[in-house]
Amino acid sequence: MNTLSYKTVSANSATVNKEWVLVDADGQTLGRLSSIVAKLIRGKYKPNYTPHVDCGDNVVIINAEKIVLTGKKWTDKSYIRHTGYPGGQRSLTATEMFEKDPTRLIEKAVKGMLPKNILGAALYRNLYVYAGTEHKQGGQEPKAINLNDLL
Repeated sequence: MNTLSYKTVSANSATVNKEWVLVDADGQTLGRLSSIVAKLIRGKYKPNYTPHVDCGDNVVIINAEKIVLTGKKWTDKSYIRHTGYPGGQRSLTATEMFEKDPTRLIEKAVKGMLPKNILGAALYRNLYVYAGTEHKQGGQEPKAINLNDLL
């Protein structure tokens, strides 16, 4: 019989190939950077992508303090949280959050682009954001990539 048979290959935790990737956020727009990083963490750039498995890469982002927001987002974009008590709604603008901790802007943007379930929480642990150029993942030898090549 001369027929082709194709089998769908589904990745699992034993067959997945996770890598370490270094991303420089210097001069990058927040939303565009975050969407690409979320795809890297999820593994959507890999040919063996499986939706229910953590098959993405570990991503290290440096220079979070040099991120760019367009338009009036520095003053108009607000981050809302609730303390859990009546009348406990609190909000911060992007500028106020950036002054407290510049890494939180990127962390919140990427987390919002990941699935809202146990897999999303596990994927979020593969993200490491640093304000400056120094990072603690030097031992893993992350491979620096250019985000403009992935667009």
